[in-house]
Amino acid sequence: MDETDARVISALRHDARASLSDLAARLNLSRTTVRARIARLQHRGDIIGFSVVTRADVSRDPVRGLMMIGIEGRGTDRITRQLAGMAEVRSVHSTNGRWDIIIEIGAETLTLFDAVLGKVRKLDGVVASETSLLLSTRKSG
Repeated sequence: MDETDARVISALRHDARASLSDLAARLNLSRTTVRARIARLQHRGDIIGFSVVTRADVSRDPVRGLMMIGIEGRGTDRITRQLAGMAEVRSVHSTNGRWDIIIEIGAETLTLFDAVLGKVRKLDGVVASETSLLLSTRKSG
């Protein structure tokens, strides 16, 4: 990926609904170049999709947070499957560093959110966790 590809992706992150003509003008490129770059980025898998975040997506989960989880031994696959089956777990990410897994949790109330934290902490093999509430989202995706 070169600098022009990075600029195209940045422009799409800013406004994925912009027309090819608007993107071309903003990037000082031809419309054909922008179209070809986007197609190539999609074909290579650098762009895997476009999404929309609605007000309902955020209001569905008034209480949201990230939970970093430390796992003992080789239980990561099993725990990942258990987490994926929990209705309040919105996403499960493997990571490196101090934590083995990071999950995003969404709940309607702090009480329900706390109950999910308790369920996760009781999973066999979970040895440590740290949770941060998401207070606001200024940019998603």
